[in-house]
Amino acid sequence: MTWNSIMGFISTIALFLPVLFILALRLGAYRSFPALLLYYTSVFIYNLLTEQYIKASADVVYYWGLANNLMDVPLMLYFLTYFSTSKRFLKRMRLVILSYVVWELAVILVKGLTIDSITIILAPGLPLVFGYCIYFFTRQVKLAIVHRKATGKAMIVSSLLFAYGCYTIIYLMYYVFKAHLDINNEVKQQYVEDTFLVYFMVTFLSSLLISAGIFIERKRIYKLTELKITRKELSDIYPETKRTAPLRTVLLDFDKEHWN
Repeated sequence: MTWNSIMGFISTIALFLPVLFILALRLGAYRSFPALLLYYTSVFIYNLLTEQYIKASADVVYYWGLANNLMDVPLMLYFLTYFSTSKRFLKRMRLVILSYVVWELAVILVKGLTIDSITIILAPGLPLVFGYCIYFFTRQVKLAIVHRKATGKAMIVSSLLFAYGCYTIIYLMYYVFKAHLDINNEVKQQYVEDTFLVYFMVTFLSSLLISAGIFIERKRIYKLTELKITRKELSDIYPETKRTAPLRTVLLDFDKEHWN
């Protein structure tokens, strides 16, 4: 076995961990987690296909890969709405997602569903996701370090920042600068294998980190749900009692980001 096949196997297992955690922790229908579940399920299956753990025709693998790339940015942007802190910001993100989907359709209508069209489509998409990751990363890390809260969120967005930063570099080197081709436009096989090795390592590390973040985040969600249920029960018991403190104070300011 080569290093590529070993890391391909390890990264495939790692890709299943977020799927397993989301399902096991019952987050599959929680807010924007369905988008993350669909994203990792699709990538996991694609890895199974490309590593030939699932036997399929070349056309199936090819078109699954194209569909995977088409869904990548919209799904990830939708999941990142989980980190939005206001309804206005959420509406703007939804508008960005809609605009990007329109962009995808326009490119496909003009150039068809090919690798070239995917290359064009991802050109603004990867930096867009990376930019949002940077913004949310700075906010979540500050909350985690200064206020000692939302550590799970900080780990999740850190994982995505690392992954999409690396994916953007790989995209530029492989698809834009075409570093895998020599002066005669022949493929440098060793470069391709090294690129895949880097991709597998990035996928492995980011999948482990996001899985840990999902596990920690689930505990916070459970505590927040308990607080909300307790407050509702108290409100039902004492319906005429006026609230002496704002909602955030009543909830001990547990999560400033759960505004909805």
